[in-house]
Amino acid sequence: MGVSRAEYCVIACAEAWRDNGEVLASPMGPIPSLGARLARLTFSPDLLLTDGEALLVDADGGLEGWLPYRRHLTMVTGGRRHVMMGASQLDRHGNQNISCIGPWEQPARQLLGVRGAPSNTLNNPVSYWIPRHSPRVFVERVDMVCGVGYDRAAAAGPSATRFHRIPRVVSDLGVFDFDTPDRSMRLVSLHPGVTVARVREATGFELTAGADTPFTRPPTATELRLIREILDPDGVRDRHVGAA
Repeated sequence: MGVSRAEYCVIACAEAWRDNGEVLASPMGPIPSLGARLARLTFSPDLLLTDGEALLVDADGGLEGWLPYRRHLTMVTGGRRHVMMGASQLDRHGNQNISCIGPWEQPARQLLGVRGAPSNTLNNPVSYWIPRHSPRVFVERVDMVCGVGYDRAAAAGPSATRFHRIPRVVSDLGVFDFDTPDRSMRLVSLHPGVTVARVREATGFELTAGADTPFTRPPTATELRLIREILDPDGVRDRHVGAA
Protein backbone atom coordinates (compact mmCIF):
# COMPACT_ATOMS: atom_id res chain seq x y z
CA MET A 1 0.00 0.00 0.00
CA GLY A 2 1.44 3.35 -1.06
CA VAL A 3 1.61 6.47 1.09
CA SER A 4 -1.64 8.42 0.91
CA ARG A 5 -1.99 12.17 0.48
CA ALA A 6 -3.36 12.33 4.03
CA GLU A 7 -0.24 10.64 5.37
CA TYR A 8 1.98 13.15 3.59
CA CYS A 9 -0.08 15.90 5.22
CA VAL A 10 0.37 14.34 8.67
CA ILE A 11 4.14 14.23 8.13
CA ALA A 12 4.20 17.84 6.92
CA CYS A 13 2.26 18.95 10.00
CA ALA A 14 4.53 16.95 12.31
CA GLU A 15 7.56 18.69 10.84
CA ALA A 16 6.20 22.03 12.07
CA TRP A 17 7.14 20.95 15.61
CA ARG A 18 10.61 19.60 14.77
CA ASP A 19 13.30 21.02 17.09
CA ASN A 20 10.70 22.98 19.08
CA GLY A 21 11.95 21.59 22.39
CA GLU A 22 9.74 21.78 25.47
CA VAL A 23 6.85 23.86 24.13
CA LEU A 24 3.12 23.30 24.29
CA ALA A 25 1.71 22.02 21.00
CA SER A 26 -1.82 23.24 20.30
CA PRO A 27 -3.00 21.49 17.13
CA MET A 28 -6.51 22.25 15.94
CA GLY A 29 -8.12 19.50 13.88
CA PRO A 30 -7.46 15.81 13.24
CA ILE A 31 -4.53 16.13 10.81
CA PRO A 32 -2.55 18.64 12.94
CA SER A 33 -3.32 16.55 16.04
CA LEU A 34 -1.95 13.43 14.40
CA GLY A 35 1.10 15.44 13.35
CA ALA A 36 1.79 16.71 16.86
CA ARG A 37 1.39 13.26 18.39
CA LEU A 38 3.66 11.74 15.76
CA ALA A 39 6.30 14.40 16.41
CA ARG A 40 6.14 13.65 20.13
CA LEU A 41 6.64 9.93 19.50
CA THR A 42 9.60 10.43 17.16
CA PHE A 43 11.80 13.49 16.65
CA SER A 44 10.34 15.91 19.23
CA PRO A 45 10.08 13.89 22.47
CA ASP A 46 10.08 17.00 24.69
CA LEU A 47 6.90 18.35 23.11
CA LEU A 48 4.04 18.97 25.54
CA LEU A 49 0.53 17.89 24.56
CA THR A 50 -2.72 19.00 26.17
CA ASP A 51 -6.25 17.68 26.23
CA GLY A 52 -7.45 21.21 25.46
CA GLU A 53 -8.75 21.78 28.98
CA ALA A 54 -6.53 21.44 32.04
CA LEU A 55 -4.35 18.38 31.59
CA LEU A 56 -1.07 17.45 29.96
CA VAL A 57 -1.27 14.13 28.10
CA ASP A 58 1.04 11.80 26.24
CA ALA A 59 0.70 10.85 22.57
CA ASP A 60 -1.80 8.11 23.48
CA GLY A 61 -3.96 10.42 25.60
CA GLY A 62 -2.63 9.16 28.94
CA LEU A 63 -2.40 11.62 31.82
CA GLU A 64 0.99 13.28 32.37
CA GLY A 65 0.21 16.28 34.53
CA TRP A 66 -1.97 19.22 35.43
CA LEU A 67 -1.97 22.42 33.38
CA PRO A 68 -4.25 24.99 35.05
CA TYR A 69 -5.38 27.90 32.92
CA ARG A 70 -3.10 30.42 34.62
CA ARG A 71 -0.08 28.29 33.71
CA HIS A 72 -1.40 27.85 30.21
CA LEU A 73 -1.63 31.63 29.81
CA THR A 74 1.92 32.06 31.05
CA MET A 75 3.13 29.74 28.30
CA VAL A 76 1.00 31.51 25.70
CA THR A 77 2.32 34.97 26.50
CA GLY A 78 5.95 33.90 26.63
CA GLY A 79 6.23 32.28 23.24
CA ARG A 80 6.34 28.73 24.66
CA ARG A 81 3.39 27.44 22.67
CA HIS A 82 3.17 26.54 18.99
CA VAL A 83 -0.37 26.56 17.62
CA MET A 84 -1.53 25.07 14.33
CA MET A 85 -4.82 26.69 13.38
CA GLY A 86 -7.12 26.60 10.38
CA ALA A 87 -8.08 29.52 8.17
CA SER A 88 -11.10 30.45 6.10
CA GLN A 89 -8.89 32.96 4.29
CA LEU A 90 -5.12 33.42 4.27
CA ASP A 91 -3.20 36.07 2.35
CA ARG A 92 0.32 36.37 0.98
CA HIS A 93 1.73 37.77 4.24
CA GLY A 94 0.00 35.27 6.52
CA ASN A 95 -2.97 37.36 7.69
CA GLN A 96 -5.75 34.93 8.60
CA ASN A 97 -9.53 35.30 8.64
CA ILE A 98 -11.94 33.02 10.51
CA SER A 99 -14.58 35.64 11.27
CA CYS A 100 -16.65 36.61 8.22
CA ILE A 101 -16.69 36.65 4.43
CA GLY A 102 -17.53 39.94 2.77
CA PRO A 103 -17.51 43.51 4.09
CA TRP A 104 -17.68 43.92 7.87
CA GLU A 105 -20.72 46.20 7.58
CA GLN A 106 -22.78 43.48 5.84
CA PRO A 107 -20.90 40.18 5.50
CA ALA A 108 -22.15 37.46 3.19
CA ARG A 109 -21.11 34.72 5.64
CA GLN A 110 -20.68 34.66 9.40
CA LEU A 111 -17.93 32.29 10.54
CA LEU A 112 -16.37 31.39 13.91
CA GLY A 113 -15.47 34.89 14.98
CA VAL A 114 -12.04 36.26 15.85
CA ARG A 115 -11.63 33.95 18.85
CA GLY A 116 -8.04 33.77 20.14
CA ALA A 117 -6.34 34.34 16.78
CA PRO A 118 -4.88 37.83 17.50
CA SER A 119 -3.33 36.86 20.84
CA ASN A 120 -2.13 33.53 19.45
CA THR A 121 -0.27 35.12 16.57
CA LEU A 122 1.28 37.94 18.58
CA ASN A 123 2.33 35.85 21.57
CA ASN A 124 3.60 32.54 20.15
CA PRO A 125 4.40 30.79 16.87
CA VAL A 126 1.33 29.91 14.79
CA SER A 127 1.27 27.60 11.78
CA TYR A 128 -1.76 26.86 9.59
CA TRP A 129 -3.43 23.76 8.17
CA ILE A 130 -5.64 24.12 5.08
CA PRO A 131 -7.37 20.86 4.02
CA ARG A 132 -8.72 22.26 0.71
CA HIS A 133 -6.28 24.53 -1.11
CA SER A 134 -8.23 26.95 -3.33
CA PRO A 135 -8.34 30.63 -4.41
CA ARG A 136 -11.25 31.08 -1.98
CA VAL A 137 -8.88 30.39 0.92
CA PHE A 138 -5.57 31.70 -0.43
CA VAL A 139 -6.67 35.25 -1.21
CA GLU A 140 -4.95 38.48 -2.16
CA ARG A 141 -6.46 40.26 0.84
CA VAL A 142 -8.44 38.79 3.73
CA ASP A 143 -11.87 40.28 4.39
CA MET A 144 -11.03 40.65 8.08
CA VAL A 145 -7.74 40.18 9.92
CA CYS A 146 -8.01 37.71 12.81
CA GLY A 147 -4.57 36.09 12.87
CA VAL A 148 -1.87 38.71 12.34
CA GLY A 149 0.46 38.36 9.35
CA TYR A 150 4.04 39.53 8.92
CA ASP A 151 3.19 42.87 7.30
CA ARG A 152 0.76 43.95 10.01
CA ALA A 153 3.00 42.74 12.83
CA ALA A 154 5.90 44.75 11.38
CA ALA A 155 3.72 47.84 11.06
CA ALA A 156 2.72 47.56 14.72
CA GLY A 157 6.35 47.52 15.87
CA PRO A 158 8.54 45.54 18.30
CA SER A 159 5.78 44.79 20.78
CA ALA A 160 3.98 42.84 18.03
CA THR A 161 7.00 41.16 16.45
CA ARG A 162 8.75 39.90 19.59
CA PHE A 163 7.08 36.47 19.59
CA HIS A 164 5.31 36.65 16.22
CA ARG A 165 6.29 33.86 13.84
CA ILE A 166 4.49 31.76 11.23
CA PRO A 167 6.74 28.73 10.76
CA ARG A 168 4.73 27.02 8.06
CA VAL A 169 1.47 26.56 6.21
CA VAL A 170 0.45 23.04 5.22
CA SER A 171 -2.29 22.38 2.68
CA ASP A 172 -3.47 19.30 0.82
CA LEU A 173 -1.21 20.41 -2.06
CA GLY A 174 2.04 21.33 -0.36
CA VAL A 175 4.04 23.12 2.33
CA PHE A 176 4.71 26.86 2.49
CA ASP A 177 6.68 29.36 4.55
CA PHE A 178 7.44 33.10 4.55
CA ASP A 179 11.21 33.00 4.22
CA THR A 180 11.39 35.70 1.54
CA PRO A 181 12.75 39.29 1.65
CA ASP A 182 9.25 40.78 1.92
CA ARG A 183 7.90 37.99 4.14
CA SER A 184 5.43 36.80 1.53
CA MET A 185 4.37 33.20 1.11
CA ARG A 186 6.76 30.77 -0.56
CA LEU A 187 6.20 27.23 -1.79
CA VAL A 188 8.61 24.94 0.08
CA SER A 189 7.54 21.47 -1.07
CA LEU A 190 4.89 19.77 -3.18
CA HIS A 191 3.04 16.68 -2.10
CA PRO A 192 3.71 13.88 -4.60
CA GLY A 193 1.43 14.09 -7.63
CA VAL A 194 1.06 17.88 -7.37
CA THR A 195 2.70 20.36 -9.76
CA VAL A 196 3.74 23.97 -9.23
CA ALA A 197 1.23 24.96 -11.93
CA ARG A 198 -1.59 23.33 -9.99
CA VAL A 199 -0.61 25.16 -6.80
CA ARG A 200 -0.43 28.50 -8.64
CA GLU A 201 -3.85 27.88 -10.17
CA ALA A 202 -5.30 27.20 -6.71
CA THR A 203 -3.74 30.31 -5.13
CA GLY A 204 -5.31 33.76 -5.41
CA PHE A 205 -2.04 35.70 -5.30
CA GLU A 206 1.42 35.57 -6.85
CA LEU A 207 3.30 32.82 -5.05
CA THR A 208 7.07 32.58 -4.77
CA ALA A 209 8.13 29.18 -6.09
CA GLY A 210 11.32 27.84 -7.58
CA ALA A 211 11.57 25.70 -10.68
CA ASP A 212 13.09 22.84 -8.68
CA THR A 213 10.66 22.71 -5.74
CA PRO A 214 11.17 19.36 -3.97
CA PHE A 215 8.47 16.93 -2.91
CA THR A 216 7.37 16.66 0.71
CA ARG A 217 9.39 13.97 2.41
CA PRO A 218 7.69 10.59 2.78
CA PRO A 219 7.14 9.01 6.18
CA THR A 220 9.70 6.52 7.39
CA ALA A 221 8.62 2.93 7.93
CA THR A 222 8.41 3.62 11.67
CA GLU A 223 6.33 6.78 11.18
CA LEU A 224 3.99 5.00 8.79
CA ARG A 225 3.48 2.17 11.27
CA LEU A 226 2.75 4.64 14.06
CA ILE A 227 0.21 6.51 11.94
CA ARG A 228 -1.59 3.42 10.70
CA GLU A 229 -1.41 1.11 13.72
CA ILE A 230 -1.10 3.34 16.79
CA LEU A 231 -2.32 6.88 16.17
CA ASP A 232 -5.07 6.43 13.59
CA PRO A 233 -5.95 2.77 12.99
CA ASP A 234 -9.50 3.77 11.96
CA GLY A 235 -8.23 5.93 9.09
CA VAL A 236 -9.81 9.18 10.24
CA ARG A 237 -7.06 11.04 8.34
CA ASP A 238 -8.44 9.94 4.97
CA ARG A 239 -11.81 11.51 5.73
CA HIS A 240 -10.19 14.92 6.11
CA VAL A 241 -7.88 14.92 3.09
CA GLY A 242 -8.93 14.00 -0.43
CA ALA A 243 -7.20 11.35 -2.50
CA ALA A 244 -4.11 12.27 -4.49
